[in-house]
Amino acid sequence: MGKYIIIFLIFLIILLAVLKSTHKDARLEINKLIEYLGGKDNIVSSDYNLSRFIVTLRDISKVNKEAIQKMGAKGIVEIDNQLKIILGNNSKQLKKYIDDIKR
Repeated sequence: MGKYIIIFLIFLIILLAVLKSTHKDARLEINKLIEYLGGKDNIVSSDYNLSRFIVTLRDISKVNKEAIQKMGAKGIVEIDNQLKIILGNNSKQLKKYIDDIKR
């Protein structure tokens, strides 16, 4: 019985370490994306629709689209000062994080 408790505790510690490092990595990636979008002051508004992250910018020329695509964006559509970035399931989290930063 004691072996199982020890094995369970080790498993739990490993799981928590993985989750914590994944959370940090996600924040680093989001910070990089904000930088590639020209910084938080360049972001006017953001929204999401399923897998698309939609961002309206002050100056579209500050965007580094190539770097955004290297981060894993499956596509970027530019319309005037708005970008629609296909990111997958992370779009909702990204909008929430940017809203928190903009406050």
